Amino acid sequence: MANRTRTELLQSLSLAQVMQTIPSGLFLIDRDQRIVYWNAEAERITGFSAEEAVGQHCSFLEGIPCGRECGLYSDNYPKPIIGVTCSIKTRHGHRITLLKNVDYLRDDSGEVVGGIESFTDISRQIRLEKDLRRHTRELEKTVRDRTAELEKERTQLRNVLDAMADFAYICSADHRILFMNRAMEATFGDQVGKTCFRALYDLPSPCGDCPLQQVLAGETFCQERFISNNGRTYEVVHSPLRAHDGVVQKLAVFRDITERKEAEERLREANRDLDAFAYTVSHDLRTPLTPILGYAEFLRDEYGERLDARALDILDEIEGQGERMLALMEDLLVLARVGKAPVPDAPVDTDKVVRNVLHDLRTLVNEGPTSVEVSALPAVAIPESLLAQVFSNLIGNALRYGCGPKSRLEVGGVEKKDGISFFVRDHGPGIAPAERERIFELFYRSARTKNVPGTGIGLPTVRKIVRLYEGRVWVEETPGGGSTFRVEFPRGIAAAKQ
Repeated sequence: MANRTRTELLQSLSLAQVMQTIPSGLFLIDRDQRIVYWNAEAERITGFSAEEAVGQHCSFLEGIPCGRECGLYSDNYPKPIIGVTCSIKTRHGHRITLLKNVDYLRDDSGEVVGGIESFTDISRQIRLEKDLRRHTRELEKTVRDRTAELEKERTQLRNVLDAMADFAYICSADHRILFMNRAMEATFGDQVGKTCFRALYDLPSPCGDCPLQQVLAGETFCQERFISNNGRTYEVVHSPLRAHDGVVQKLAVFRDITERKEAEERLREANRDLDAFAYTVSHDLRTPLTPILGYAEFLRDEYGERLDARALDILDEIEGQGERMLALMEDLLVLARVGKAPVPDAPVDTDKVVRNVLHDLRTLVNEGPTSVEVSALPAVAIPESLLAQVFSNLIGNALRYGCGPKSRLEVGGVEKKDGISFFVRDHGPGIAPAERERIFELFYRSARTKNVPGTGIGLPTVRKIVRLYEGRVWVEETPGGGSTFRVEFPRGIAAAKQ
């Protein structure tokens, strides 16, 4: 039943109906090249209706190259003609490009009675291809220009690297050395093409701390490396370097820091010797001070009534100078002991430390300001004894030199994005700008504190402790008058409490 239906449907359709449904332009011509049939798609493509086209000579379309030689009736073109292009003028005067197929029409006896041509409009495709070719040419030129620029930059970079006294090399993602500057080649020889770990460190595989993958991801690394080839120590900066083809490579620059490391070690040794000397001197000098003060006290107690006023004044001077010397020795001992930077297992409760310090300084507190205000303080990863030393010196100085009987003392702190900050603020006479840096020098005392007991070691001790933990301490003017001492520690000091 289905086959009979399809057959009946095909028989019911005329040839003209079928050609009208073809999605290509199509027309028929007779032997005189006059159009005898023009389908709907031909109307749409050319703008000419069937009424306007039928009966016209096909040359009315002003086809090129049809106007020079008709391919249909020329013996120069074997039939059928498949996939050729020509251009015609539409009814609106626009010239469009067609892709067409051409063949003879024959009757039942095989005699040629005309021709048939089917065509599609490829003008837009031609324009797109033309634009694409133009964009391709522009892109190729841009790539050539940029490649030339990158190559020029790369040449300049290599010239700069060659002129450096520092070692420098470039390596690929597989650790292959692509370039070595002259300074490095003079020490290691030409190692281009070899792996960096074998050429520089004589290792069978990449170094355990090799930063290559991070560098290829865009990061910059700095590390110290010892080169056994010449027995020198270098600071190596590994940086990403983009090649002209966009591939990221690694640039490593070696700065010889052997002398600097040796100088640092000599300085550390000198500091150790100095600390040991200060400790020994302080300890040894403190020993005879004890009997000196004891004898002075004995003389006052046993013979005070027999001594005249001058002798008693001399005893007072002996005791005063002895106590000053003893305080100096104690401070020197503290300064000498501050030589290491241990990290506690747990964060230290700063609030508790400050409460204990204020308790120890209660006599000064009772004699000094009308109020002491302490806000909540963040915990830090610093040993409690050292943290107490910092606050004891800062608060003690504020009570002795910065707080009058009706003034206010403030202690506070805050945890910030990049670290921790503390402050000790008084509202007293303040410190002259010219002295704000000098007060952290060993034994220095400002002019206005000469008559107040002190050794000039407290603030240098604070600075030494703070520097041990990569922090900094300074003093600034309190708004309205007075001094604000600030201490800052880096983020890592707070991180230990997480």
